[in-house]
Amino acid sequence: MKKASSKAVSKVREIEPFDKRSIDLTKFKPDLTAKDIKKLLGPVGTISIFPFLPIETLRPTKTIGRGRTNLTIIAPTIVQIDAAAPFASFDRRTQSRKPAIQMHFQPSGYGITSVATYIMEFTIQAFGQSTFTLDGSAGPGTVLNNGTKVLNGPTRVSLVLQNVPPSQETFGFLEQSSGGSWNWVSVQVRFPDLVATL
Repeated sequence: MKKASSKAVSKVREIEPFDKRSIDLTKFKPDLTAKDIKKLLGPVGTISIFPFLPIETLRPTKTIGRGRTNLTIIAPTIVQIDAAAPFASFDRRTQSRKPAIQMHFQPSGYGITSVATYIMEFTIQAFGQSTFTLDGSAGPGTVLNNGTKVLNGPTRVSLVLQNVPPSQETFGFLEQSSGGSWNWVSVQVRFPDLVATL
C-alpha cells in the first residue's frame, strides 16, 4: 500500500469550518412584551411584572426534553452544533420543502398537574425580510398570536398556548414561506409572566 503524500493531505479542507461567531441573546427582541401578553389574556391596567424562568429550552445541542417534549427540524441547510453559539440554518430558496422548526411540549412530563397557559418562544435571526407562519395546537385550549409574521434581524417570536390540560401534548411551529436565509438558535416554553394589576 502506498502512503498518502503530505501534499494531498494538506489540500483537504473542512467542509464547514468551526463558526467562531458569538450570539448576544440580549439583542433578540421579543415580539410580545409582558404588557402585550396581558392584553391578549385579560384586562389592562397599571401592572407589575414578575417573570418566570423557562420550563424547558431546546436548542441544536439539546433536542429532547421530558415526557414527549422534543423538536422537529425540517429542511435545514446546515446544523452546526460545534459553533460558539450552536444553530440550525435554513433557506427557503434552496429547499423543495418549506423550512420549519417545531416543538412538541407535554406539560405532565414536567410535573404540571393543572390547566395552564404557556408561551412558546422561537429565537431566530433572519438575514433580510422573510415571511413565516407561526401556529400550533393547544388541544382543547386556545392558540393566540398565531398567523403570518414578517421578520428581519434577531427576534424572539411568541406563540401563546392558553388553557392547556396537563396531559395534552401540544405543539408550535415557525415555518418559512418566503424570503432568504435565517438561523434558529432555540425554542423555549415558559409560563406567562406573573402580572399584577394595581
